Amino acid sequence: MKSPSAADLTIFLCIARHLNFSRAAVELGLTPSALSHSLRALENRLGVRLFNRTTRSVALTDAGERLYARLKPAFRDIDAEVLVGGLTSE
Repeated sequence: MKSPSAADLTIFLCIARHLNFSRAAVELGLTPSALSHSLRALENRLGVRLFNRTTRSVALTDAGERLYARLKPAFRDIDAEVLVGGLTSE
């Protein structure tokens, strides 16, 4: 099984944060359709549904909630390390 990429997980986090494909698409500079396809591929790779989606709503499943809770602080730490000065020339 192919592991999810950082891009896949970033897409998941953005959709989870907004609970809206259109808003997440604007933030990421992608189309809602591209996000939907990426999310479907991620769910297939992981073998679990991460969101319940209808034409009117997007909500995290229990598995999605757990993944979001685990990934959010990890990605926040990565952002802080890269943006705040974790990259120095030696």
